[in-house]
Amino acid sequence: MELNHKPFTIGAFFRPSVLGALLGLLLTISTAYGQGDKPVLEIETSLCMMVAEPAPEKAPESVKNFLQYVDAKYYDGTIFHRVMKDFMIQGGGFTINMTRKPTRESVQNEAKNGLKNRRGTLAMARTSDPHSATGQFFINHRDNAFLDYPGQDGWGYAVFGKLTSGKSVLDKIAAVKTGSGDVPVEPVLITSIRLVEPEK
Repeated sequence: MELNHKPFTIGAFFRPSVLGALLGLLLTISTAYGQGDKPVLEIETSLCMMVAEPAPEKAPESVKNFLQYVDAKYYDGTIFHRVMKDFMIQGGGFTINMTRKPTRESVQNEAKNGLKNRRGTLAMARTSDPHSATGQFFINHRDNAFLDYPGQDGWGYAVFGKLTSGKSVLDKIAAVKTGSGDVPVEPVLITSIRLVEPEK
């Protein structure tokens, strides 16, 4: 699939259509979770649960895109298909039998948002095209400053959230035995990802 995107600029956020979509997303979140509360993502895996907090104020398009996949239960039954200890774990694009899942349209790269690829942060996976991120994501197993904007290609990788618990699960997944292509020998399943109401 050919990807034709105009270069991303900060000015794009101030277009009426984009601004309206962003305000709608923030209103939805504030209505669902109350003033000042943060949305919570429960990432249930075959090796226990991780909990993450998305950052819509910093990465509005990436978070909106991710939550659309979550709402569609797209991630249920997918796997962490690329695991590299002391680097990252990547998932969200393949079923347990390594069948690639169809995706929505790609999103603009938001790596300029100031969030860093630190241990436990969630970021959008992509190809060499900076604006090719769709459904796949990765969780940094360590601080990976070389992935931050501007990175090695003038863009970097967009962070859109962070783990608030479950880093021991991250470590457990990162330590599994892998084979060709850094694919785990025993599949690490993403049972589900759900947006839930935070505890009061």
